[in-house]
Amino acid sequence: MSSWVIGVVTTAAAILIYRLFQLITGPSVRLPPGPSPWPIVGNLPHMGPVPHHALAALARTHGPLMHLRLGFVDVVVASSAAVAEQFLKTHDGNFSSRPPSSGAKYIAYNYRDLVFAPYGPRWRLLRKISSVNLFSAKALDHFRHVRQEEVARLTTNLAISDSKEVNLGQLLNVCTTNALARVMIGQRVFKENSGCYDPKADEFKSMVVEVMVLAGVFNIGDFVPALEWLDLQGVQSKMKKLHKRFDAFLTSIVEEHKIYKTEKHQDMLSTLLSLKEASEDGEKLTDIEIKALLLNMFTAGTDTSSSTTEWAIAELIRNPRILAQVQQELDTVVGKDRLVTEADLPHLPYLEAVVKETFRLHPSTPLSLPRVAEESCEIFGYHIPKGATLLVNVWAIARDPKEWANPLEFKPERFLSGSEKAHVDIKGNDFEVIPFGAGRRICAGMNLGLRVVQLLTATLAHAFDWELKNGLSPQNLNMDEAYGLTLQRAAPFLVHPRPRLSSHYEFMLPWPKPAEVYTFQGEQIATDRVSHLVKLPMHLAILTGNGVIKGWKLTILEIPLSSLVDKEDWTTFYKTLAFIMFGMIFFPFHTDTMDHAAMDVFFT
Repeated sequence: MSSWVIGVVTTAAAILIYRLFQLITGPSVRLPPGPSPWPIVGNLPHMGPVPHHALAALARTHGPLMHLRLGFVDVVVASSAAVAEQFLKTHDGNFSSRPPSSGAKYIAYNYRDLVFAPYGPRWRLLRKISSVNLFSAKALDHFRHVRQEEVARLTTNLAISDSKEVNLGQLLNVCTTNALARVMIGQRVFKENSGCYDPKADEFKSMVVEVMVLAGVFNIGDFVPALEWLDLQGVQSKMKKLHKRFDAFLTSIVEEHKIYKTEKHQDMLSTLLSLKEASEDGEKLTDIEIKALLLNMFTAGTDTSSSTTEWAIAELIRNPRILAQVQQELDTVVGKDRLVTEADLPHLPYLEAVVKETFRLHPSTPLSLPRVAEESCEIFGYHIPKGATLLVNVWAIARDPKEWANPLEFKPERFLSGSEKAHVDIKGNDFEVIPFGAGRRICAGMNLGLRVVQLLTATLAHAFDWELKNGLSPQNLNMDEAYGLTLQRAAPFLVHPRPRLSSHYEFMLPWPKPAEVYTFQGEQIATDRVSHLVKLPMHLAILTGNGVIKGWKLTILEIPLSSLVDKEDWTTFYKTLAFIMFGMIFFPFHTDTMDHAAMDVFFT
């Protein structure tokens, strides 16, 4: 029998089943209002190319609590703070699991991850492991230097781009991915130099974006099971291919870690591998669960932060007055001779307001990840059926004119002390703005995401002025959205960074500056970033990495210390030190031309 005949028979059977389903589940209860469904596909055609926009428009007609029928699945949509609070606080326990989905099945290792796992003991174990080792206050503080070093790398690459056009989104994604990778697997995964990016990073970014796009698709097979095997949209085929690519990447990381792991490793993957033996609860983790957790972190943990920072900088460029006020606050608190640190963030209330306003207008997840009703319940007098899927329109709630004055205006002042929303936080306690969700399934990485977005936004606003491609007016900047599970910009964000701090060299120094800055013939000279500092009085300046000196009288011995010195191998260190001393003897220079010199050794 040909495939088209099978398709016709299947469709006819689906119609018959749908009619029987309608008769059995007739309108005997009071469901929330909503648009009339089509046969078989229900309200799927109403979702449009950008579902959070379409659902917001439907809510203006049918109200903030809507009922839709997507295929054979009941779906309820919350589009106001009051309705969201009922679902995510009052009835949170009933809506703590995820509904079945092809994304969880084909990409997320068949629900073996943290994001899509059903609520229960296994999910609680994965949540606890992630919280303790990656997202706790102690863990965040322990790895603070990693985030600051990666932001410094980004700043350096922007500074040495010589104000050329850069794709800020690409560089931000490299930064957030490398920062997380160093915590997760103990090493950076992408390289970059001279303001350029590793081509592998572009490929990885495209994979992450594809995950988010596919995960955000309303796949017909999820809602009409009889049609799943046809894969009418080609979604399942794409998911399977993408899963193979991610699995190969993650498998290589795990296997390499098994071979080279030592007791001195302090990254999360080493901890996860140790839990393969036995956890505190006597349960073991499998390789599949470990890879599933890594997949969550490398997708949700990187793309959301970099995309939100893109939106923040775009809004600042479009609003020069606000950018100037942010820069004034940063110059007052931080000064212009060093970079921002995470320790500065609590002292920057206007910057905090800018970040809150960015999360309000551009939430990283515009539609909450779906939840499912374990039992039927009643919300505001309406019946919510058992098994119904819940969607919270985070994007619409944060633009609700009943909650926000001038909701489409980028206005950070609304969050400042004495203003209308001064009391509102974005951590799931105030339902008019919930970019990280709320309740039991609130984003596990919320505190990390906030720190990263605040540090990146502060640093980019502080260290640079910004111009758009081809002299484009800020008011003409394309702010269109590309829909996916996360909120991407529709067009690449191409900008020209113009350094505004005291010296390019300062970008290469850590916080607070442990290195000596010295002068040669009126030129300020600085070394590359330093994680350990060794000082010896000597007549030789040794610069590593991107160190630059102008002037021909100074003899420089450049040694690739990052390849010679291993912080775990002190024998190599002493050999390197001897080599340096040898260089001091045979490459002298006149001491009267230099105020001071120090040897700075950068351990990578």
